[in-house]
Amino acid sequence: MQDPRISDFLEALQLERDASPHTITAYRTDLADLQVFLTANDLDLDAVTGVDLEPYSLALQERGLAPATVRRRLAAARSLLRHRTREGARTAGVRDVPLPRAPQAPPHALTSEQTIALVEHPDNTPLGLRDRAVLELLYGAGLRVSELCGLRPGDLDGELGLVRVLGKGGRERVVPCGGQAVRAVERYLARSRTHLGARQDVDALIVNNRGGRITRRGVFLIVRRHAEPLGLPEWVGPHALRHAFATHLVEGGCDLRTVQELLGHQRIATTAIYTHVAGTHLRDTFLAAHPRARST
Repeated sequence: MQDPRISDFLEALQLERDASPHTITAYRTDLADLQVFLTANDLDLDAVTGVDLEPYSLALQERGLAPATVRRRLAAARSLLRHRTREGARTAGVRDVPLPRAPQAPPHALTSEQTIALVEHPDNTPLGLRDRAVLELLYGAGLRVSELCGLRPGDLDGELGLVRVLGKGGRERVVPCGGQAVRAVERYLARSRTHLGARQDVDALIVNNRGGRITRRGVFLIVRRHAEPLGLPEWVGPHALRHAFATHLVEGGCDLRTVQELLGHQRIATTAIYTHVAGTHLRDTFLAAHPRARST
């Protein structure tokens, strides 16, 4: 039976923070595990301290759970205990329990051949021209889905091949998008847009089938519509094109600091996920170029 105090916390998550059903379910599962631990060790929820959570962290790791799962369960426990503290409980030191660092796996990366096949898959119908513009911008400028959806007609400078985007935290940046993307957008504006809905959202660069601003889900469906006929994996979505953008730049010799600026990452550590690509590229270049690189 679920502890009423956990039920109260889950209700607060839903009502005060507008947490999604998926988030509530994840918290319920993680906190049920915590409740089992507390009961087995005769610990009262409202008296738990950071010291008490240390053996819980160790127990999770000894069970062979993935670091990301351990981290999530400890984070859920800390959130619950902070909530109980605000309600007047005696919990203390819960923030001192370190969350194990979840190793970040390199992102899936499409090959350049796969990416080009995907980007060039749309036909020359009005919808196809719109889809081609979407795919070219995602890959040609490395845009986030939210950035693409938020584009306005004046954000693209076709003459200079630049696009102005509003990124995370309201930070604006200007990135090159290349001639292919510019031409795709120009074809879409000239031959497609007027056919997409009678009432057009004049503030949106990319519109949906009815003339309104394209949504995140709409972009996802566009990518999947062209990925599936090519037999591309299920993980291929809008972010796969952004990852391909960064990966192919690094493979071509672009330094990580430049990739950071192009992607709009605030910290270089976020871009460091692509260091495996840089390392492989440098090693291959070294083996091909240095006269003493090979043993035979």
